[in-house]
Amino acid sequence: MARFIRQTAQLARAVRIAQQPITRMRFAPSRIARLGPQAPLAAYRSQFYSTNNPQPPRDENKKNDEENKSEENKSEENKSEENKPEEKKVEEEELDPAKLKAAKEELIRKEWPLPQGWVYLNEEELGILQALSQNPRLPAVQKDFFLKSVEEMRLLGAPEEMREILTSLKERKLKLSFSDITKVLLVSAKVAKRFSDYEATVLMREQEQAERNNENKGEGKESEQGKQKGQPGSNPEGNEGGSGGPGNKKWIFGVFSTGDLIVAALVWAVILPFVESIFFGSEKEITWQELRRNFLDKGLVNKLVVVKDSGRVRVELNREGVQSVYGGNEGINPNVQYYFSIGSVDMFERQLEEAQRELGIPNAERIPVSYAREGGLMPLVYAFGPTLLLVGLLYYTTKQMGGRGGNQMFGFGKSKAKRFNHETAIKVKFNDVAGMDEAKTEIMEFVSFLKTPERFERLGAKIPRGAILAGPPGTGKTLLAKATAGESGVPFFSVSGSEFVEMFVGVGPSRVRDLFATARKNAPCIIFIDEIDAIGRSRSEGNRMGGNDEREATLNQILTEMDGFNTQEQIVVLAGTNRADILDKALMRPGRFDRHIFIDRPTMKGRQEIFKVHLAKIVTKEDLEHLTGRLGTLTPGFSGADIANAVNEAALIAARANAESVELVHFEQAIERVIGGLERKSLVLNPTEKRTVAYHEAGHAICGWYLEHADPLLKVSIIPRGQGALGYAQYLPAGDAYLMTVQQLMDRMAMTLGGRISEELHFPTVTTGASDDFRKVTQMARKMVTQWGMSEKVGPLHFDDDPNTLQKPFAEATAQAIDAEVHRIVEEAYKQCRDLLTEKKHEVGLVAEELLKKEMLTRDDLVRILGPRPFGDNQEFEKYFGGQGQKSAPPPFPTEELDNPPEQPPVPPTPTFKSLEDSPRR
Repeated sequence: MARFIRQTAQLARAVRIAQQPITRMRFAPSRIARLGPQAPLAAYRSQFYSTNNPQPPRDENKKNDEENKSEENKSEENKSEENKPEEKKVEEEELDPAKLKAAKEELIRKEWPLPQGWVYLNEEELGILQALSQNPRLPAVQKDFFLKSVEEMRLLGAPEEMREILTSLKERKLKLSFSDITKVLLVSAKVAKRFSDYEATVLMREQEQAERNNENKGEGKESEQGKQKGQPGSNPEGNEGGSGGPGNKKWIFGVFSTGDLIVAALVWAVILPFVESIFFGSEKEITWQELRRNFLDKGLVNKLVVVKDSGRVRVELNREGVQSVYGGNEGINPNVQYYFSIGSVDMFERQLEEAQRELGIPNAERIPVSYAREGGLMPLVYAFGPTLLLVGLLYYTTKQMGGRGGNQMFGFGKSKAKRFNHETAIKVKFNDVAGMDEAKTEIMEFVSFLKTPERFERLGAKIPRGAILAGPPGTGKTLLAKATAGESGVPFFSVSGSEFVEMFVGVGPSRVRDLFATARKNAPCIIFIDEIDAIGRSRSEGNRMGGNDEREATLNQILTEMDGFNTQEQIVVLAGTNRADILDKALMRPGRFDRHIFIDRPTMKGRQEIFKVHLAKIVTKEDLEHLTGRLGTLTPGFSGADIANAVNEAALIAARANAESVELVHFEQAIERVIGGLERKSLVLNPTEKRTVAYHEAGHAICGWYLEHADPLLKVSIIPRGQGALGYAQYLPAGDAYLMTVQQLMDRMAMTLGGRISEELHFPTVTTGASDDFRKVTQMARKMVTQWGMSEKVGPLHFDDDPNTLQKPFAEATAQAIDAEVHRIVEEAYKQCRDLLTEKKHEVGLVAEELLKKEMLTRDDLVRILGPRPFGDNQEFEKYFGGQGQKSAPPPFPTEELDNPPEQPPVPPTPTFKSLEDSPRR
């Protein structure tokens, strides 16, 4: 590194030599010229002056036209062209160089007027600047820089501070100080920037002129001699780039202009050598013989310093004497620090003593010799480098961690809430929210509070503190919050409940305080806390062992902040959760979360509206009214997220099939994909297993067809699909049911048992495929006894079935009674199903054999085999599926289908049963 620093002067010179090709790289890649006033003046000479001077300067475009004409005529007038160079030389010799130079400077100054605060230096001031370049204390690079600056300032002027500096130097008889050199360099850098812009503009003109000449030459070859007298090659708008000023183009890498690079190179070339000469100095190694011949014998040595542990001696010269003796000739520079090597200190002392004795130097005037250690940069780096590096690393780490917010070392106490701008970041509007009209109406009232609070305050109403958005997953709670942010026109802060919890004590409450403090500064605004049950869980249930944990402290801080609002602060807190039942009662009381908005799964109409929203984003040629109705009927129990997923899956299926648009068949395949799972093409059943599955599914189908309160059958299949499902039967509930009778439940249980009973009637043994059917039937019967009060023996009692409790909420006798009633109900359903399938055994065989042939049967196939269903179907069902030629989607061969029986003992008030009633798994 020290060697590199010692050679910075050479590096600076190399940078300066290389700066000219960089400058011209954009404009003339094949041309490398010397940087200086001569190049731009030559360009101006070729553009603005002809050989017929002296004449008043003409319009630039006309001049270019004439030059283009002369270029075109070269190919046709060889003889006249041979004479033109001689005439041009004669005319140039006749011109007065001083007048020509003055005319050029006048034109340049007219096109490049002085900026505000700039002046033209007179000859005396330019002479002072030129005299500075002769100062022996300056390195050669700085001398050259001052000489070039004189020409640049003569041509384009200089800032007024340069005149002040030169006046001060004149009064002090040109005595330079470090501050004077620094000021001159800074001002010269400004001049160099202006000069580089000027030169770049000239070069750009030169290139444009060359391009026009080339175009004119091509036109001249295609046309004949008459073309030479025709259209001029110049364009009146062609010289826009040279209309004065530096321009606003960024030529290098799209970031730096040419002038910026030149100024940087000049500063590097000028400052570094000066700093080197001040702190380190230029070094040169010489021999003992050179020392004696050049310095010692001539009495130019002031002192010799032996550098310990280096084997070198530093020579301190009488610089004024060296300058007077050599004057910069013979390669002797007084500003260079000379060293020479020695073998040993004793030998060096003997040689020096002998030399001084030969020169007859008295003892009192002998050259002093001292001993010291070498200073410079490297010892400083070794001494302070590690400390500075550590301090810098700590500072950088602090800045980085402090700037990244709450999850870093110095940002734990800051809120991690993200602020959204309704005009740019939030694109969701209330029109994008469908299927939840009541909840949307409630939330829109909050928007009215924030937009026009005076409308409510006029009547004495207060803005609600907040609202809880509760409901099953995927029903649109977060989407509704986004729409609120997009419509309200106020700042919207979104944060997850889990982001308040960290491993350090006090972080959660601190983030809550920071969040609400930020909200108060931006009021009116909205705060949305998603999944608030992460911190809002009931304190009595969340901490059974006593004590106080971090989550409770965070909850307490939220309670304090929400209840601490005054009536003037228009801050609304929205929160989303799937478990509103476990939230703390203090959080749910009026004054904190005033409104509890339950967002349930959409109804038939809601599903159709949601389908309309998502179908508008894909390409389909189907009748939207009929399509949304059919899809809404096919998807009972679907949430908004399920519907969005089904529509996206349909688009993906259509894309895989290279279809021009998404068709009904793609939607039905997508719904099967969402409900039943992926096809299991790798699962191949042997003939015996396949026959068993066919009769199992046929038993479900016959029960669903002939039981009055069973849901209408839509599709039955024996193609494996999903996890462990070897068969699949799809039923559609007769609308969105919210109440179920005992007879409806009994028919559903009988239909669920149809698969096992069909196996018993047609095979000598049974299989394990009905295990899931038994689980569902048992669960349904137990709920009838323990929750729905449908057992005369147990009576109208309700017992919670909590698997986490060790002690049951009833006596042992009651438990025995419950078990007996559950067994009785299942036996009745079993007998009902067995009697039906025994009577319809032939029909079961027909359906099973058809399944073995086609692997999937639709409602139309069952009508063809069994005849019309004995019971009337729902009007919506008849409208979209009742024999109107609407065919279900043929499954992709071999489609996977689910094989699970109907699950649904309904739990009011949610839609009771999902659209899929699955036959037993195998």
